[in-house]
Amino acid sequence: MSNPFLKQVFNKDKTFRPKRKFEPGTQRFELHKKAQASLNAGLDLRLAVQLPPGEDLHDWVAVHVVDFFNRVNLIYGTISDGCTEQSCPVMSGGPKYEYRWQDERMFRKPTALSAPRYMDLLMDWIEAQINNEDLFPTNVGTPFPKNFLQTVRKILSRLFRVFVHVYIHHFDRIAQMGSEAHVNTCYKHFYYFVKEFSLIDTKELEPLKEMTARMCH
Repeated sequence: MSNPFLKQVFNKDKTFRPKRKFEPGTQRFELHKKAQASLNAGLDLRLAVQLPPGEDLHDWVAVHVVDFFNRVNLIYGTISDGCTEQSCPVMSGGPKYEYRWQDERMFRKPTALSAPRYMDLLMDWIEAQINNEDLFPTNVGTPFPKNFLQTVRKILSRLFRVFVHVYIHHFDRIAQMGSEAHVNTCYKHFYYFVKEFSLIDTKELEPLKEMTARMCH
């Protein structure tokens, strides 16, 4: 996915959150560049997500989690003015799937919320995770915590829900803007990555199963 074009399609000012960046000169930045280069070279996405020889799995996953957070942010930012308390009073993926919010602070029990409120809490929560040095250490040599992949699974399964909501409730808007090819590429990249490293339960992927079968197989 070429970045200049993405920037043109997705209005940067609408990004939901400030982008988390990698510090130049760090191992994570080099990996980020490597991942970007293979995408920009048009490499098959199935191959692009594979762990490069000699690289650390945790570093590779951390780079992608931050990248997916930034991209999904951008996608949601483009349709957010059409995702309101009125249009989307429930965070859902069609009539069969409703997503409730739960966290360690305000919502200790799964709580039904509107889609924009859910998204707001979700983006805040993910941003707090990836900015937490104990979870996502930025210094080379600082080990990742034992619960890193467990936290990543939670982040990615929640990010997947954004794709579900956008595809099922706002795809006409994406199509209207001529952005479907970019959103589809983003989704395929995300899907191949979580499948490659078994980071989302199959049952979580159910809502987009038919579309994924058409697009990714």
